[in-house]
Amino acid sequence: MSDFSEELVRPTTEDEQGETCVLSGTGMCFPWLQKHIETVATGGKREKDFAQTTSACLSFIQEALLKHQWQQAAEYMHSYLQILEDSDSNKRQGAPEIIWRLGSEILYYHPKSSLETFNTFADRMKNIGVMNYLKISLQHALYLLHHGLLEDANRNLSQAETWRYGEKSSSKEVLINLIQAYKGLLQYYTWSKKKMELSQLDEDDYAYNTASQNMLNHSWKTSINLCALIQIPGVWDPFVKSYVEMLEFYGDQDGAREVLTNYAYDEKFPSNPNAHIYLYGFLKRERAPREKLISVLKILYQIVPSHKLMLEFHRLLRKSEKEEHHKLGLEVLFGVLDFAGCTKNITAWKYLAKYLRQTLMGSHLAWVQEEWNSRKNWWPRFHFSYFWAKSDWKDDKTLACEKALVAGILLGKGCRYFRYVKKQDHQVLQKKIKQMKKSVKKYSIVNPGL
Repeated sequence: MSDFSEELVRPTTEDEQGETCVLSGTGMCFPWLQKHIETVATGGKREKDFAQTTSACLSFIQEALLKHQWQQAAEYMHSYLQILEDSDSNKRQGAPEIIWRLGSEILYYHPKSSLETFNTFADRMKNIGVMNYLKISLQHALYLLHHGLLEDANRNLSQAETWRYGEKSSSKEVLINLIQAYKGLLQYYTWSKKKMELSQLDEDDYAYNTASQNMLNHSWKTSINLCALIQIPGVWDPFVKSYVEMLEFYGDQDGAREVLTNYAYDEKFPSNPNAHIYLYGFLKRERAPREKLISVLKILYQIVPSHKLMLEFHRLLRKSEKEEHHKLGLEVLFGVLDFAGCTKNITAWKYLAKYLRQTLMGSHLAWVQEEWNSRKNWWPRFHFSYFWAKSDWKDDKTLACEKALVAGILLGKGCRYFRYVKKQDHQVLQKKIKQMKKSVKKYSIVNPGL
């Protein structure tokens, strides 16, 4: 028996036996629990006392979990099992899921817990809470996967896949599809390893044909297990990626495109930026037309304007022949730099500095003013303060020069950020600073033409 289990069934000491104690259903004595339960208002019928006791015990468990007091939570949990004998049928039916959720959390983090303890607990809960059998089996499999026990996880999923109890329901159907899909992911893992082995063999070698056939068998099984799930509205990123990779490997470009297009554009599915990222990656590999790539990234921009692909989106827009795309290209750069996580992105600042000059040279002052008007009250403090000038110059002088150029164009020569950088005496960047001063004088939207 594990140390953890021994701790739960440890014999009481003489000091503890001298105290009034609470007995669990197995006759174990817990004197520490009595102190808490005595504080619960009692009186009336036994059922009321029982409800108050289990309710108090649940509160103690939740508090212990919040404080990461795993041993204390485990002890409370042992006493909470009496909820399974509650006279209220609704509470009895709901108890197994609560016990599983709390108990699995405790066993996952308890320093004395073991794989054997968790497996035993999971197996018992599957039998007690038959209505939650599929859900517990899936979570048990994920626990085994976390510990690298792929064969055990696959065996667990196979047992759950064939399990049937009661009438069919949509929720059960989704769980079965999910279990089959995770089996598919395990099969994909095996397929992926075989693909790696295949890449190291000579195509004329007999072993190549054998390995290729094994891969095909695994891909067929995996496809069956993954296909059903990804047709159900939801976020199925790892399953979609695995399925598409296999379709592409076997040359089914149309099938891969259909899967990714449905995943990205089907209105029944929730908004998911990754769906558009996967579709964009596929179209890029196919060398799709620029217009098609722009249409995909335009949706991603609306969902996640700070995504790293937005700089690539800007480059595509910049190369387009449409003026509306050129205008959007400026909007995209401003949008990226609105986010704190992008403030040090030197590529974004370089693009903005260059594109501001191009835009103003093209007589599109109105475009710049439109973007700046919504930001002029907060960007100066957010990006162009004296503090940031000193900090940026110390950390990355090239970044500071690019930002100073943008600051000078948007705020004029009086901007503190611009003034600080232009006064710095740096031999290597002297030419760059000189060009920066000329550009600000020529293109600043504060005093255009000066």
